[in-house]
Amino acid sequence: MFGALIHRKPARSLGQDEIAFDSTSFTLTTAVPRPTERRTDDRMPALLRVAKLIGERGEQLIRIRNMSAGGIAAEHGQPLDIGDVVLLEFGTQKVRSTVVWTRDGTCGIKFDENVDLGELLAGRKARHGFRARPPRLEVGCKASLRIGKTYYTVAVHDMSLGGMKVEPIEEYCLGKPVVVVVESLRPIKGEVRWFSDRKAGIVFDEPLSFEELSEWVGKRLEMASLKASFPRK
Repeated sequence: MFGALIHRKPARSLGQDEIAFDSTSFTLTTAVPRPTERRTDDRMPALLRVAKLIGERGEQLIRIRNMSAGGIAAEHGQPLDIGDVVLLEFGTQKVRSTVVWTRDGTCGIKFDENVDLGELLAGRKARHGFRARPPRLEVGCKASLRIGKTYYTVAVHDMSLGGMKVEPIEEYCLGKPVVVVVESLRPIKGEVRWFSDRKAGIVFDEPLSFEELSEWVGKRLEMASLKASFPRK
């Protein structure tokens, strides 16, 4: 049954999140996937599944190249060390894990307990016509929004490759196009898709790339480290 899930060919056009999920390789073992040679990495990296990793240094998105019942091989944007204890988020599922190898921006992460890949796959299926929400990073920064001729300064609660949650904002903005400016990121066009209690969800017209968001998170971590290194007066 699970083999059919791996080798099936899509019979319809898939959304971006579904494509990213189907393009990650799955291995029917409990061994942690090993590093692959560069010559085998010629498939489009944008089609790799993205998950969230939470560690002592904070949160980051990782791009999964291979997954087994015992662990994953993934690309990471921020530093990881062998022995780091991390929490991986796959949709609504969280798996405690440990970094067991690193090489050239990729890493191997071993799950503390073997997972049921069939259950993990089933948990990612869209339900009631909605796609699974992509992993979001809690960023806690400010942004400038332009909606028509009105400008807002808002707090950003979280951000994914495809959107962000902000506040405060007014209800009349719902459904309107917006331009988001966050420090160190290019202006991003999008649309206000939902509103509740002065909070709003913005979906980007074109998703950010994995590299773009990883670089931005890296700059924020670097700035935070620099500020922490200066003694308070």
